[in-house]
Amino acid sequence: MTTWTSDQLNMIEHTGELHIQPQRANGRLRAPTTIWAVREGDGLFVRSYNGPDGAWFRTAKASGVGRIRCGGIEQDVTFTEISDRALNDRIDDAYRTKYAAARAYVPPMVAEGARATTLQLTPR
Repeated sequence: MTTWTSDQLNMIEHTGELHIQPQRANGRLRAPTTIWAVREGDGLFVRSYNGPDGAWFRTAKASGVGRIRCGGIEQDVTFTEISDRALNDRIDDAYRTKYAAARAYVPPMVAEGARATTLQLTPR
């Protein structure tokens, strides 16, 4: 599978948190980390709240693969770094909209440190 189905996108879009498990160098998955995920168009995106120093992010960047669980979906994924400014602006808006009720935690997710860790999740 190389694209998300509409049902998968909708399920993840309407679920608050996602569990991410990047694959370590030894082939084993890290313990699940609970993070936020947003949808932009037909893509799913995540960021590290702790910026580039986030342990799960460093592992995801190094391996490029892992697994997610969210809303009854369990899927192996590929992680692709996103540096497109316009796309990151739209992802910022998606974070602000989806997580408006958690207002205190949104500013760090749209700050430059977190933006530098934007990853697209693609099913594999």
